[in-house]
Amino acid sequence: MRGDNKKNCVVFHKKFLLFPKREKLELEGNEKSSAKTLPKELFFLSAVSFHEVGTMIEIDGTFGEGGGQIIRTAIALAAVTGTEVEIKNIRANRPNPGLAAQHLHAVKAVEKLSGGRTEGLELRSSRLKFAHGALKGFEGEIDIGTAGSITLLLQCLIPVALFADEPTRVSIKGGTDVKWSPPIDFYTEVFLKVIHGMGCEVHLDMKRRGYYPKGGGLVETRIAPLYSHSLKEIVLPKSEREGVIKGVSHSCGLPAHVAERQAKAAERILNENGYDTEIKTEIENGGGRTTGCGITLWRGYKSGSALGERGKRAELVGEEAARNIIKELESVSTVDVHLADQLIPYIALADGKSEMRVREVTNHLETNMYVTKKFLDVEFRMEKEEGEGEVFAIRKE
Repeated sequence: MRGDNKKNCVVFHKKFLLFPKREKLELEGNEKSSAKTLPKELFFLSAVSFHEVGTMIEIDGTFGEGGGQIIRTAIALAAVTGTEVEIKNIRANRPNPGLAAQHLHAVKAVEKLSGGRTEGLELRSSRLKFAHGALKGFEGEIDIGTAGSITLLLQCLIPVALFADEPTRVSIKGGTDVKWSPPIDFYTEVFLKVIHGMGCEVHLDMKRRGYYPKGGGLVETRIAPLYSHSLKEIVLPKSEREGVIKGVSHSCGLPAHVAERQAKAAERILNENGYDTEIKTEIENGGGRTTGCGITLWRGYKSGSALGERGKRAELVGEEAARNIIKELESVSTVDVHLADQLIPYIALADGKSEMRVREVTNHLETNMYVTKKFLDVEFRMEKEEGEGEVFAIRKE
């Protein structure tokens, strides 16, 4: 099937789509039936190659890491590409299978942005079916409840908002620093730095932190649409070998010395290994709102973090974060293991060839490549390289 409407820049040949720049699609003849499967307004995604429009994509929720990553990436890409998706066996092998509260809020956020409809959107559901609508901006509030991760919701929200027709401004309440999710400082200091370089205008303003189990954190988010601009490719062939390791050691509802001890312990380990540091402390009383502590360190596109917990000495928290970032910095990789998997959808949607190196291929990385290839006709080439140390080069061709 091929459309030759050059004016609107629509090409169906070989499943290749060039979307019009803020114009409605107007196809002629027998191609009108295809137009109804697309959002009313689509925006220029440059030379991004999609799979056949109008098809239903089915995804097994037990693949790879078998958790929420599949849901977040699949729903976001379904909205961006205008593709229906059905996810089965959601978190089937987890202790509490099915959808959790934070997954519900992530999908609901995409519904608001995309005008989409979802079947099976209820707590502990093992199946989701999402149908897209027209992408649009969103202004309002999202309260995840308790300590559901704000950054995991942002994983789903940001890619969709970038291709909406209006800016997105949303206040998100939940957990900023909780287990099994990126800390908010990783997002503001590392992740945003990369996607800003790809042409994304995303701003996160953390108003207050939220820890497990109460949550109560607040992050104000502003995301500007790409409009006529496409995502730029990113090539990171070499690791940053110099520079100061920066960081923040934070606590809320705990004695001030907790954050200070975390920072000093991290500084000691890093200094002993030849690294210069600038670690600030952030101490909040909290008034019983939430209680917790943690530390995040970063340099370039690499980070290390750790969270405090009952019975865990502050010194151990700081030392753990320091050793985590040292492990990354001693590798010739160009991004850390956490950043790598989160960049996959972005480099898949970007123009041209992108490249990064990572010290380890995690389940999350493999899962995101698997899900992304379901929606976008892209190939990721992964090569194991030897030299100064083992590293995996990941290239989007």
